[in-house]
Amino acid sequence: MTAAGSATGGCQCGAVRYEVRAFGRASICHCRMCQKAFGNAFAPLVTAKSIKFTRGAPKQFKSSSKVRRGFCGTCGTPLTYEFEDFGTEIAICTLDDPSIAAPVLQVGLESRIPWCEGLDKLPSREPAEAAQAEALFKDLVSYQHPDHDTENWPA
Repeated sequence: MTAAGSATGGCQCGAVRYEVRAFGRASICHCRMCQKAFGNAFAPLVTAKSIKFTRGAPKQFKSSSKVRRGFCGTCGTPLTYEFEDFGTEIAICTLDDPSIAAPVLQVGLESRIPWCEGLDKLPSREPAEAAQAEALFKDLVSYQHPDHDTENWPA
């Protein structure tokens, strides 16, 4: 959250940035349309009651007769779900601090992939494997926009 009580976020490359002043309910959607739009097993979304784009604007795809989806035209990050006559939801993990919008509901369960039910029970890497992975990534340079607003991007 910013000092004014709003939250900021944006896409991976920084071409699109936004500010949200009020949130509604956060949810996880398992419907097939969200799976394809996010390229993932589900879509974590939160209602944005007041959103302002502060850099760039999402491109849009009309995914159904009632829904438009916004995404960054440069890097492809899914950003918004806009339901006709309902409002805009934003992809929770595009927030600079996604922890502020914990989902409280799951929807679209008719399309939930069965292996989603046990994700929290999966093991993590063994210590030796984790050390090997850490060595592979130690000199990685990220070109991802940082999790805060910037005057200019790329820096």
